[in-house]
Amino acid sequence: MTSHLVTGIGELVTHDPRFDGPLGLVRDAALVAEDGAVAWVGPASAAPPADEETDVEGRAVLPGFVDSHTHLVFAGDRADEFAARMAGEPYTGGGIARTVAATRAASDDQLRTRLAALVAEARAQGTTTLEIKSGYGLDTATEERLLRLAREVTPETTFLGAHVVPPGVDRADYVDLVTGPMLAACAPHARWADVFCEPGSPHAFDGDEARVVLSAAAHAGLGLRVHGNQLGPGPGARIAVELGAASVDHCTHLSDDDVTALADAAPHGGPVATLLPGVELSTRSPFPDARRLLDAGVEVALASDCNPGTCFSTSMPLMVSLAVTQLRMTVDEAVRAATLGGAHALRRPDVGHLRVGARADLCVLDAPSHEHLAYRPGVPLSRALPMGPPRGGR
Repeated sequence: MTSHLVTGIGELVTHDPRFDGPLGLVRDAALVAEDGAVAWVGPASAAPPADEETDVEGRAVLPGFVDSHTHLVFAGDRADEFAARMAGEPYTGGGIARTVAATRAASDDQLRTRLAALVAEARAQGTTTLEIKSGYGLDTATEERLLRLAREVTPETTFLGAHVVPPGVDRADYVDLVTGPMLAACAPHARWADVFCEPGSPHAFDGDEARVVLSAAAHAGLGLRVHGNQLGPGPGARIAVELGAASVDHCTHLSDDDVTALADAAPHGGPVATLLPGVELSTRSPFPDARRLLDAGVEVALASDCNPGTCFSTSMPLMVSLAVTQLRMTVDEAVRAATLGGAHALRRPDVGHLRVGARADLCVLDAPSHEHLAYRPGVPLSRALPMGPPRGGR
């Protein structure tokens, strides 16, 4: 068993309550990893010897970012749609059909090449755990193919056959397909199922349809996630609570009853509210009110929602900066949401923190403290620090 000492850490974010403040900070710190897991954490002056050593020369180190909501398997782009939105056209979800057409036409190798590039891009910015959804196939064969490809790079794969209703297809027939043959083909390649619950959109699913889809997925043994309350008020958050989903994502338009339901469920492992501020940036939409959720006691995560239509960014540091500057989160809250919050949204106890026994997924900053993530927006400060052979989830 090879041990690896990382020393010279100016500030280490651990999320370990033994250490300082809400982030479990250790200054002038060191960490020892063995077989890809954290074996020791503490002051550098007390560090045990190890087989290998890396000196980060006063830089800050934090847990690798956990991006719990992405759509990374697709072909083509929608830059023209983005430009049209910036010129004033509203977003309704209709452009998804364009990505579906391009994705269906792409070969496995073309999709695999794009996926590998996006995963590498995310990792270069400090992301070490990724969730990846399907949803750009909308037929059984392509949805299965997208999940199979996603499974090559992460175990956190999500079946999103209920992304939108394809043009020209009867809604009831499509729900039957998603909950029948498509689910049967896709479930072996997925850990999760998701649904775009947005009654105000002509393309997405209403509450009754979402409940049918999620109930069938749960019966098939999949964990549940919900796209909810993005474009307007709706039942997504309350359905997530009702069905025991791990997360409800977007949460831009929440009623007082929605927030109360999420807060009441939080002590019992209820849904994490995953906020995706890159979408609001890219669509000129109102940002979600993170302060309202946090003050109510709701667990919050940050994720990129990297996709070709509404946020073509893999940058978790950007999401941290937006959370602080636009969502009224403190820097500590945003860093926690981008690491431990994302881990909770994926129900992964082994990532998002650097307590003993966690995966040794490290993000190193070219800066002396985690505060620089928000203080220096757009500057490439963060990167994943390799700590041995990959083990699932990268």
